[in-house]
Amino acid sequence: MDSSRRRLPRFSLFEYGFRPFFLLAGVYACLMVPIWLYIFVHHPVGFGSLPPMYWHAHEMLYGFVCAAIAGFLLTAVPSWTGARGFAGRPLYVLAFAWLAGRVAMASVGHLPLWAIALVELCFLPILAALLLPPLLRGMNRNLPMLAVLAVLWLLDAAFLFALMRGDVLLAARVLTVAIDVVLVLVTIIGGRIVPAFTANGLRRRGESVDLVTRNWVEVAVIAAMILIVLVDGFASGGRVATVLAAVLALIAAALHAVRLSGWRTLKVGGESILWVLHVAYAWLPIGLALKGVHLLGGFEWAAKWQHALTAGVFGTMILAVMTRASLGHTGRPLTVAPTITAAYLLLTLAVVVRVFGGAVWPQHYVAVVDISGAAWAIAFALYLFVYAPILVGPRVDGKPG
Repeated sequence: MDSSRRRLPRFSLFEYGFRPFFLLAGVYACLMVPIWLYIFVHHPVGFGSLPPMYWHAHEMLYGFVCAAIAGFLLTAVPSWTGARGFAGRPLYVLAFAWLAGRVAMASVGHLPLWAIALVELCFLPILAALLLPPLLRGMNRNLPMLAVLAVLWLLDAAFLFALMRGDVLLAARVLTVAIDVVLVLVTIIGGRIVPAFTANGLRRRGESVDLVTRNWVEVAVIAAMILIVLVDGFASGGRVATVLAAVLALIAAALHAVRLSGWRTLKVGGESILWVLHVAYAWLPIGLALKGVHLLGGFEWAAKWQHALTAGVFGTMILAVMTRASLGHTGRPLTVAPTITAAYLLLTLAVVVRVFGGAVWPQHYVAVVDISGAAWAIAFALYLFVYAPILVGPRVDGKPG
């Protein structure tokens, strides 16, 4: 064992798929929100022919979220298929493609849009090309994950087309549908990992595992989320389409709430690595309920429903999964440091303030956004402080990966 450990590279960032992308996701989350806050408050430069908030929305989705998705899939697919993990040159190429895309999107207004599009649209196809062979060899049940990547790529292409034309309505619709597609992914993957990790945690503590899974809910909640994608993507404007979108959101919110109620949230207690998963998933019914209420009644307190689904669901679930998976895949116990518990709490505070603070303190809206953004950035800075050495260094058990 000692000789095996001596042969391991001390710099292990590209030794497994989650490592570079969980690091990049953390760095991007930590940097991009403060940069956006500066642009929002002090220097509202345009994003080509679109308002600057579209750069922020696109980059949080296709930069931060897609980096985390890549890290998850590059780690999960070898586990699902029994294939060898991704390491070395494929990860160098993929990380370079992601970084090049971020530089390209920051160069809007300075480089030709066709060149920017060419660079930006490389990342997801390369990721899919890496994942396809192991999934295809065994006709793995997770093969549809590649369809999710394909849809996200098409939506990115449509966004770039909207950017070229200065079509604000198309850009807004494309981003809304892209968010919906990621929510479908969270619904499927979250529906597996939250109850599974909860059950494992209860067993470790010697408690009874009495989680409830209702088959009709499992089918209905995924169907409802897919319908939301279709309605948001293809329904024409007007009151009928708005009411339909609202009703679907409320139905999906109810289904997610029923699903979550079977996972025994109250039993996870003070084990932060577990309760953060439940908090992340809880933002799904909350955000969808806010969406339905806002579309039907126009209530201002529900107007930030999209931040509940993005900062709340995406941000919290990503932080929860990155902090857990990085421990398990580097041979460490599944116990987070108190610093990371503080990061979970800060991120939850950031989302609550961003979603509801503007309605409570409308006269201090800029301060609300600043407080939320600061809490978000500090949360991910704490993540980087603890996890950057873990992601860069070798496994503690001397195994490769």
